[in-house]
Amino acid sequence: MKSITSRDNTLYKDLKRMATSSQARRKAGQTVLDGVHLCEAYLQHVGAPLLCVISESASALPEVAAIVARCEAMNVQSIQFPDALYNAVSQVENGVGILFLMEVPQLPVPTQLVQDAVLLDQVQDPGNLGSILRSAAAAGIKEVYCSAGTAQAWSPRVLRAGMGAHFVLKIFENVDLSVLLHASTLPVLATSSHTTQTIYDADLKQPLAWLFGNEGQGVSEALMAKATQAVVIPHRGEMESLNVAASAAVCFFEMVRQRENRGR
Repeated sequence: MKSITSRDNTLYKDLKRMATSSQARRKAGQTVLDGVHLCEAYLQHVGAPLLCVISESASALPEVAAIVARCEAMNVQSIQFPDALYNAVSQVENGVGILFLMEVPQLPVPTQLVQDAVLLDQVQDPGNLGSILRSAAAAGIKEVYCSAGTAQAWSPRVLRAGMGAHFVLKIFENVDLSVLLHASTLPVLATSSHTTQTIYDADLKQPLAWLFGNEGQGVSEALMAKATQAVVIPHRGEMESLNVAASAAVCFFEMVRQRENRGR
């Protein structure tokens, strides 16, 4: 394992920029996975990362040593930083001390929706986006389409919130949702507080697409007009609405419930 101790090292400076700058990540087409869980999930679902980096204090941890051994078996370079340098790269407070550098998938956007999907219209909070991805993956949904203005899906914050969901999903970014909806033959359901039909009354047994909007404004009027159906999540209490990530989870798992009960 190579040890780097200088802040002036080119690789160290590149990694630090990658971890802290969305512009650097977009330019390189790469991103950083931080923590044991994400690194293990990447190895399980994707394979070899571009680089494995650990902190000096983490080198003695069995779970870190096991990941490093798997990387070296795949001829992936492993690098060790002193804790002070590593902590300047890592965005996780009190983290375990291991990260991967990985290539961001570049997928051609399909011209038509043919299976269950999630469409996100300017969902800006990284935590919300990561949570939606995690719920979608848990519900068996495979495709997520993000409009321009949605948080960068492969940023370290979204990756941490997604908890490995990225690696079992196809995520398309900067998608013109209006064009996609116009060509879609699948039903498209959008959540809205201005309708009376609840998700529990809607038929969710067939393939469909879910459309969710910005945390403040919701789904834009133009996209709402293209949705097949608007549904509401009934709730009690004095809160006006649910958080978009919570709304998505309720919708996805009502879909799962209906499909598991199909024919009963």
